[in-house]
Amino acid sequence: MAGRASTRSGRTAPQATAPRRNDLGRERVTEIQRARILAATVEVSAEHGAGSFTVAHVVVRAGISRRTFYEIFADREGCFLAAFEDGLARASRYALAEYDPRAKWTVRVRAALTGLLSFLEDEPASGQLLIVGSLGMGAAALERRRHMLARISALVEEGGVEARAGQAPPPLTAEGVVGAVFAVIHARLVEGRAASLLELVNPLMSMVVLPYLGPAASRRELDRPVSRVPGGPSEGTLRPLKELEVRLTYRTVRVLTAVAANPGASNRTVAEGAGIDDQGQTSKLLWRLQRLGLLSNRSLGAGSGAPNSWTLTSSGEEVNSVLAAESAGS
Repeated sequence: MAGRASTRSGRTAPQATAPRRNDLGRERVTEIQRARILAATVEVSAEHGAGSFTVAHVVVRAGISRRTFYEIFADREGCFLAAFEDGLARASRYALAEYDPRAKWTVRVRAALTGLLSFLEDEPASGQLLIVGSLGMGAAALERRRHMLARISALVEEGGVEARAGQAPPPLTAEGVVGAVFAVIHARLVEGRAASLLELVNPLMSMVVLPYLGPAASRRELDRPVSRVPGGPSEGTLRPLKELEVRLTYRTVRVLTAVAANPGASNRTVAEGAGIDDQGQTSKLLWRLQRLGLLSNRSLGAGSGAPNSWTLTSSGEEVNSVLAAESAGS
């Protein structure tokens, strides 16, 4: 009998069966829908304020139905919390990219701070959600924010080990220092000055170090070199649909499908196919998809005079096929 195997007792036992192809396709469609919902949540939260955006804002921005939204998330708050955790995971990868747990305290703190500020410059809308929006989304979001700050405070408090004997500040110092650091970052994000956050590495490090190691060490932090921490998955390491996170926005989907329809397309051709008037925005989206490992640029390179030539990678082809299946089933 199909689907059963004989046992020593003569009975038959069910055989394990692989997931049906349609089931796998449905899972992938759900992954993309979830990614687009989270991307839309980040964007509309930054635009309207975390306390003011609605499910209607999200579904319009994501290009999905209300039914699809409620198949994935119970409500607006659950969606926001998922976007918070998603953004926090990416911020953590930036913060840990250059982090060496064996290094001196100041080196570790600098690595984490530089990574965090690099993330906030690269993804200011996610920064708004994590640092600004979480203040206005209720008790659950506040608790997640408190836990995030507590983890950072624990790292700062380790400075007491390197302080001179008998001169370590009280434990509350770390909480106060972290609160001051995030107050500065919060103000920059609210003012729309995320692009200049990396210039704060040295002055913020000086502020963190002062109560633990004293004025001389604090002043030395002002002259340290600062290098941006690269973030995001490198091309070729992306597992299709599993690592897309909130980056697969409705605009990037349009760019991806435009490249699929026009292999070897230039930036201008992609912009026309995607219906995007801003050439700068198109270039940024193409670069993002290339970093995600979904696009490849087969141009002769900078200085050759040849236009860009964009094509889908194998990962991009897989994602595009899932998008096509999603459109056909909607």
